Amino acid sequence: MDIAPISEKEDVCARKINNKTLLKIESMKVAITSSGNSLKSSLDKRFGRCSFFAIYDTLTEEVEFIPNPNKDAEEGAGPASVQLVASVPVEKIVSGEFGFKIKSLLVELRIQMIVVKDSDKTVEDIIELLKH
Repeated sequence: MDIAPISEKEDVCARKINNKTLLKIESMKVAITSSGNSLKSSLDKRFGRCSFFAIYDTLTEEVEFIPNPNKDAEEGAGPASVQLVASVPVEKIVSGEFGFKIKSLLVELRIQMIVVKDSDKTVEDIIELLKH
């Protein structure tokens, strides 16, 4: 059987098998830390104590807002928030900052961290950047 890759684009994987092209479309979910529950909400710079996680699906382009029950926790907000987003599951997280302990957990779970220093960005702005 002759198998040759045609495309290595992130969302679409195409392979040619016996001169037939097969497409496998994959969804990827990205968590974006948010100060509120709308697309106009600003990016929350705190990962573990953000108010909401905006979960963006790259295939359907749908966004779901999940309240962060750990935002007011006395201890362990970061690891608990990692468990929350890992259960979605997400492949990437966009936030203003990640704590040292969180970085090692996310590396272990193979969840990519994307740090955005511009505090003026909204969830909508981040989604537009992810599309390109």
